[in-house]
Amino acid sequence: MSRPGYGASLSEIGFGKLETYIKLDKLGEGTYATVFKGRSKLTDNLVALKEIRLEHEEGAPCTAIREVSLLKDLKHANIVTLHDIIHTDKCLTLVFEYLEKDLKQYMDDCGSIMSVYNVKIFLFQLLRGLAYCHRRKVLHRDLKPQNLLINEKGELKLADFGLARAKSVPTKTYSNEVVTLWYRPPDVLLGSTEYSTPIDMWGVGCIFYEMITGRPLFPGSTVEDELHLIFRILGTPTEETWPGITTSEEFKTYNFPRYHAEPLVNHAPRIDNDGHDLLSMLLQFEAKKRVSAEDALRHSYFRSLGEQVQTLADTASIFSVKGIQLQRDPGKRSSVYPESTRLRTLAVLPERSSQSQGSESQSLLHFHWLSGPYRSAQGKSRRQSVLF
Repeated sequence: MSRPGYGASLSEIGFGKLETYIKLDKLGEGTYATVFKGRSKLTDNLVALKEIRLEHEEGAPCTAIREVSLLKDLKHANIVTLHDIIHTDKCLTLVFEYLEKDLKQYMDDCGSIMSVYNVKIFLFQLLRGLAYCHRRKVLHRDLKPQNLLINEKGELKLADFGLARAKSVPTKTYSNEVVTLWYRPPDVLLGSTEYSTPIDMWGVGCIFYEMITGRPLFPGSTVEDELHLIFRILGTPTEETWPGITTSEEFKTYNFPRYHAEPLVNHAPRIDNDGHDLLSMLLQFEAKKRVSAEDALRHSYFRSLGEQVQTLADTASIFSVKGIQLQRDPGKRSSVYPESTRLRTLAVLPERSSQSQGSESQSLLHFHWLSGPYRSAQGKSRRQSVLF
């Protein structure tokens, strides 16, 4: 079938038409977008509808289309699905799959005490999705628990590709104001704008630690505070541990004390030897020394999952492997999702950074997720606010 005919047939079925979807709850409203929970009349499945108003900012439509084009090319069991795009004169509506909660909410619901086996299953799925992206030269650039969605089956999916970029040249310069502070690697914190896939691997390490311990590894409130926290645990870098660091003007400006590295196992006693080794490989100061997602999948830490998980088709779930299933988390509050958490879903609200990010990053449309209570840097539990 020719492409014009194919497009016409999709339109006849109902794809690309706003009337195909029923709006349910309004999840949030921002300067440029309103997000609704919805239902597809074609499939009867729940969806998340993000309506982007096109008249408010010239750059938004082009940016949205660019990011959407990237996401539509990523077809994987561990990447959130963009089902449909509806374009009218005044509005661009993105239709995403609906997932019950994010990893932060999952950890909250189990009292921050996850089964170590479930940690392994979630980490493997995170690495699967990331390896798929990296093979296609796509960097996520904003990994954090709130951007990892989980459905009732336990399938984890990478979401929030608003900061993601396709890269063809590993050293191309981008803004260094990417990745939420707690999950930002030290090279980026120190101003590096030349990076590739290792930017995501540091965040994987931080998320791994957070799942196994129930608390964030480096919850800094400023860039300097973040670097202090990193160096207090991993040790202040030297020429031996990070070649070239002593000549970095940014590093010298801070004049950090000489911290000695502490064994990570002291901070994460539930982690086994293989897990400790993998975590150490992820949390390397020097970007090029961080283990890749592809290599991490083959680490001995995942040996207990069996050989079959290593040969899954891209679109196959890890739970299609016999014997792979989530265990009950020790701190689990209930065996089913409460109705209140079922309503927390993909929210994709644009956010304008409070810090100047340069002309490129100012035009980026950030896909965000509404979430429930979270811990602030001061440790107080509060409802997440959405900034515009």
